[in-house]
Amino acid sequence: MDASTQTSPSTVPDRETLERYADLIVGLGANVQPGQLVEIRAELDKAELVREVAASAYRRGARYVSVAWHDPYLRRARILHSEHPLDYVAPWDTFRVQQLGERRAARISISPMNPPELFADVEPAQVALEPYDYIPAYQELVRDRTTNWVGVACPSEGWADRVHPELRPAEALAKLWEEVLHICRLDEPDPVAAWERRFDELTRVCGAMNERRFDALHFEGPGTDLTLGLFPTSRWAGGPHVTVDGLEHVPNIPTEEIFTAPDPARADGFVRATKPFLLKTGALVEGLVVRFEGGRAVQIDADAGADSLREYVATNEGADRLGEVALVDREGRIGPLGSVFFNTLYDENAASHLALGSAYLDTVGDEDRVRANRSTAHADFMIGGEDVDVTGITRDGDRVPVLRGGAWQ
Repeated sequence: MDASTQTSPSTVPDRETLERYADLIVGLGANVQPGQLVEIRAELDKAELVREVAASAYRRGARYVSVAWHDPYLRRARILHSEHPLDYVAPWDTFRVQQLGERRAARISISPMNPPELFADVEPAQVALEPYDYIPAYQELVRDRTTNWVGVACPSEGWADRVHPELRPAEALAKLWEEVLHICRLDEPDPVAAWERRFDELTRVCGAMNERRFDALHFEGPGTDLTLGLFPTSRWAGGPHVTVDGLEHVPNIPTEEIFTAPDPARADGFVRATKPFLLKTGALVEGLVVRFEGGRAVQIDADAGADSLREYVATNEGADRLGEVALVDREGRIGPLGSVFFNTLYDENAASHLALGSAYLDTVGDEDRVRANRSTAHADFMIGGEDVDVTGITRDGDRVPVLRGGAWQ
C-alpha cells in the first residue's frame, strides 16, 4: 500500500474496531491466561484503548488488571526542579515490578511514552539519568523471561502531527490510525491467521540462518561499512517468544524482524542510521553515524540528538557495545508505507537495526551467555534499507548473500 496514494478516512476507529485491536493485543500478543495478574503501562491520553484492553483481559479470565499510568510532564518536573539524585528509583516501584516476575504476570505496554519535544530544552545528561518509566527492573523481567508481554502503539494527536504534519490534526490522526490498523493486519478478515502466516515466514528464515551458523555479518550501503561478530551459539529468533515456564507470547505487535545477540567485543567499521529514532529518555536522534573499534562505539555523531545519545551511552554501563542485531526484509507492512513513525516499535520493524546495550540472552547458548551484553540500557537504531546489503561470513571466510535489495537470498 503506497502512502502517497491513500485517502485518509474521516473518522478514528469505532468501539468495535478498538475492541478487535484490544483482543489482538491481549490474545495473540500478551496471551493473557485465566487467573493471571496483568499490568498495563500507558500514558494518560491512551485511556480509551487501555479500557478496552482491560475489558479484553477480564474476558479472557484475568484475575486483576493494574494500570501504571505514565505522565511525561511529571518526569519533566522532576528533572527541572528536584534537588535530589535523578537516578533514584523508589523502592516500592522496583518491588512492584519484581512482583510481576515472581507472580508470573502478563504485561502490556502501550506507546509512544515520551514526546521528544518535551525535553528539547533540558540538559541531555539529566534526561539520560532519570530512569522512569522503564526502570531497570523491567529489563530484568525481559532477561529472565518471567512474564508474557507485548508492546503495542496507540495513535494520539501529538504523535499523528509528528508523522503527518502536512495534514490537519483530525486528518492526521485518522490517517495514522489507518496505518496502524493496516500494519497490525486488522484490515484482514482474520488478523491472527495473517500474523501466523508471517510468523511461518520468519521461522523459515530463522531456520536457514541458524543452519548457516555465520561467524559475522557485513553491512554495506551509503555511509555504512560495518562488520560485526556473532557467537558460535548465536541463535536467530523471530515471531512468538516463550517464557521460562513455556508460555508463548508475541513481545511486539507489529513484529517483522529476526534477531540475535552479537558478540559485543567484535564490531568494526562505521554505520549510518537510515531513520531517526527515539531514545527511551525521550530524545530524538537524527542523522546518526557511529564508528566501532573492537566492539566499542568510539565515535557518535548525529545531525540532532548526538549529545543525548552520548550521555545515554556514558550513563549506562555496556551501552557503548552492541547487544542486538536484527534483520528485516521488504515484505513487511511498515516499510512500504514510506512513513517515518518516530516510534521505535514501528520504525525498527521497517528496517534492519542494531541495539546498543543489553542482549536478549535466550538467543545465546549457555557457554557464550556470560559474554553477552548485560547492560541495563537498550537503544535500537535502524541501519537497513533496500540499498543496504547484508552478507554472512562463514567461519571459513566464505561470503554468503543474506539480504539484497531488501529480499532474502
